[in-house]
Amino acid sequence: MTDTPDTPDTPTSIQEPRRWSDGRWTAQVIKNEDDDGWAVAMTLQGESEPALVGPWTMGRDKKNPKPLDVSAFNTLVKTASEVLRRHEQQLHAQLHKNVTITVRGERLRVALAIVPDEEGATATLSAHNALGEELARVPVPPSFQLTIDRATAWAEAGFGRLR
Repeated sequence: MTDTPDTPDTPTSIQEPRRWSDGRWTAQVIKNEDDDGWAVAMTLQGESEPALVGPWTMGRDKKNPKPLDVSAFNTLVKTASEVLRRHEQQLHAQLHKNVTITVRGERLRVALAIVPDEEGATATLSAHNALGEELARVPVPPSFQLTIDRATAWAEAGFGRLR
């Protein structure tokens, strides 16, 4: 069943027993290949892979899946959105690291920021004082391992270029 016309500005809403979509997320009930049960896949519009795949409840006949409904769809959207949010947080944490050090009595925050790129990632090491003012910024290889010892050595050496 389609609630709205399919125009570029208006996403199509689908509400079928095994497929629901709000134009942004699509829930698709699928046969679970590992057993006799069912699974549901939540896919974000424009993505080729689902963000979430999980078990789905059997219907009363114990053969067919329980039909999707608005409550189940909303719960699935919330769960799939949370999975994506956690993935983004994990990726951010992998690409942005920082340590706090003390050099000559001054507290400094040294940060490593990696920018992924298909043609070659880049990375920058920066140092900030307690007020957040940038004291230094140098390019480093994306493989650079930020540790307290390396940050301290860099600061004590005057924030020179690293290799």
